[in-house]
Amino acid sequence: MPKFAANLSMMFTEHAFLDRFDAAAEAGFAAVEFLFPYDHAPEAIAERLERNRLTQALFNLPPGRWEDGERGLAALPARFDEFKSGLTRVLDYVAATKVSRVHMMAGNASRSDAEAEASYRRAISYAAPILAERNVDLILEPINTRNMPAYFLNDFAYTSALIGSLGRPNVKLQFDVYHRQILHGDVTMSFRALQPIVGHIQVASVPSRNEPDGEELNFPFLFAEFDRLGYDGYIGCEYNPRAATLEGLAWFKPYRRV
Repeated sequence: MPKFAANLSMMFTEHAFLDRFDAAAEAGFAAVEFLFPYDHAPEAIAERLERNRLTQALFNLPPGRWEDGERGLAALPARFDEFKSGLTRVLDYVAATKVSRVHMMAGNASRSDAEAEASYRRAISYAAPILAERNVDLILEPINTRNMPAYFLNDFAYTSALIGSLGRPNVKLQFDVYHRQILHGDVTMSFRALQPIVGHIQVASVPSRNEPDGEELNFPFLFAEFDRLGYDGYIGCEYNPRAATLEGLAWFKPYRRV
C-alpha cells in the first residue's frame, strides 16, 4: 500500500503552521513533509510529530534568501560558507524530527558555468558524509524550467549521471512526478529505470499542480506501479489544493490511516 506524506507548506494552510500537523493527522496522514522548518524551534516540531504519531518524511536545507527569489546555495561558489552554516543548523532539526532524508536545493545558476557545477559537486561532497553519519540521505531534485526558469538542476538524466559519478550511497534522486512530466514526460518508464536511486517521490496534477486525481496523468495507475515495483518510501503530496484541503482529499480515502 502506498504511503503518503502531507506537504504542510502547501496543504492545510487554513491553519497556522504548527497546527497543520494536527490537521494532517486528523485527515489520516501518517507522515508529513514541508519546505523549511526554520521559523520554528526543533523541539516545537518534534512535539507535534510525537503528539500526532507522525513521521517526518522530508524537508529542505536552508535556501538562502527565499523571499528575494533565491532557491538554494549549493551551486553558488561565493556562498559556500553560508551553505556550511546552513547544514550545521539542519542537524538540530534532523536530530529533533528523526527525519531520514533532506533535500538540498541547488540554486539559480547555469549548468554551463563550470564554477557553478564545481560548487554544486563540492556541496554534495561536503554534506553527504556528514548526513551519512546520521543515517540521513541527501536528496537531489530536478525542477522544471516553467516554475523555476533559472534553476541549476533541471534535467533527470544529468542528475542520474551525477549521482552515479559521485558513488555516494546516501545521495539519492527525488522523483517529483509533476516536474518529471513537464521536463521530459515518460513518467512510468523513467521511474522503472531510475528506481534504484530514487529516495523520495512527490506528486501533483499536471499542468495545474493540484490534487493528484486527474489531468494529464493516471495517478491510481502510478500509485499502484510504485507499489508493485517495491518502492517503500513516502510519496509527498506537494500540491496546491483547489479549495479547502479537506474538500480535495477524495483521492486519498483508500490510503488514509485509520
